[in-house]
Amino acid sequence: MTSPDVLVRVATARGVTTLTLDSPHNRNALSTPLMRQLLDGLAAAVADEAVRMVVLDHTGPVFCSGADLKETAAAYASGTVPAGMLGDVLAAVWECPKPVLARVAGPARAGGLGLIAAADLAVCAEEATFAFTEVRIGVIPAVISATVLPRLHPRAAAELYLTGDTFDGRRAAEIGLVTAAVPADGLDAAVERYCASLVRGAPGALAGAKRLLRRPAATDLRAEVADLAALSTTYFLSDEGREGVAAFRSRRPARWVPASDGDHTA
Repeated sequence: MTSPDVLVRVATARGVTTLTLDSPHNRNALSTPLMRQLLDGLAAAVADEAVRMVVLDHTGPVFCSGADLKETAAAYASGTVPAGMLGDVLAAVWECPKPVLARVAGPARAGGLGLIAAADLAVCAEEATFAFTEVRIGVIPAVISATVLPRLHPRAAAELYLTGDTFDGRRAAEIGLVTAAVPADGLDAAVERYCASLVRGAPGALAGAKRLLRRPAATDLRAEVADLAALSTTYFLSDEGREGVAAFRSRRPARWVPASDGDHTA
């Protein structure tokens, strides 16, 4: 039986660590204990060489309702609120050297959208709903903007930040909040397809590709091309590059592709 103190369950199988938000009594709100456990689970996945990627999942009908407002109200007397830790969580997900995929089967609000945006990939049920509800309770989506605004189309961001209106999974995909929206009964299959593809990537190459995606826009094209050509050469000459080319030529899986057996849960 899972301890009631466990708010983030951890399971690892075939190179994939799944971190499951397991606080359905408050709709998986981002309480301080939950965020600490999420940070710990993510750090353990990063440190485990057998782990190739991370999936963010949830129990209950709601992915994440955002900040724990009960905890926030109780903290007013101290003059501080626990929202500050959310920045650490978003940064940890965004900077994770391993691909992170969010599986969203139900509604997400406010800070939960920041978590989804921080993931490299996100797949949601078409029926899932989303909203930036901050302005309706007298605050703004400040911290989550660090991950949300790079994803959203500017006009959509303005509309949804200012109105607080609810939108569905299809709209979330159209504006860039999620990678794909699928029928609810196809969500697990879609996640499995992404996982099967991601674990085939070399660990160092995946981390490098993530850095490439975060690379600032170039101001000097020729200098940028020269830098990237040198970077490409470095990867081709690396142990992973040599192994990948050899595996491709031999029509065999590369040595980093996880075996199909062996798993553990916590």
